[in-house]
Amino acid sequence: MPGAGPVNKLVVSGAVLAALAGCAAEPVKLQKERSYVLEWIGERPLMDYSHLTLTLAEDGRAYGNGGCNHWFAQYSLQGEKLSFGAIGSTRKMCAPALMEQEQRFFKALATVQRWDVSPIEQVRFWPVEGKPLRFWPEED
Repeated sequence: MPGAGPVNKLVVSGAVLAALAGCAAEPVKLQKERSYVLEWIGERPLMDYSHLTLTLAEDGRAYGNGGCNHWFAQYSLQGEKLSFGAIGSTRKMCAPALMEQEQRFFKALATVQRWDVSPIEQVRFWPVEGKPLRFWPEED
């Protein structure tokens, strides 16, 4: 802005910052009745083309797809504390690698104690020990 005084530059800078702040997305939070897609189990990414999901229902039931079988469990959510009860599933057989991944998912889910959102806005479920389960909200 040639010729603009310091006050004019300050007003324009403030207007630009206000406009950008108005465009900022709402922070990601854990929502009930929303499906999430798993990307990582602890230190390992998912196998290509496997689709593991999780939904937290309003009535305290959690359910989704384990990559091979449909699964279900009770859950408790209080603030950032999150835990799952015994996990049940259908009993379809799939390729051994897919079955192993599903069992790792169920085992990790059973040890979750809390959740948070990462700096890249991924929802993370933290087990007693180790790296988290990392989820993305499923696209509508």
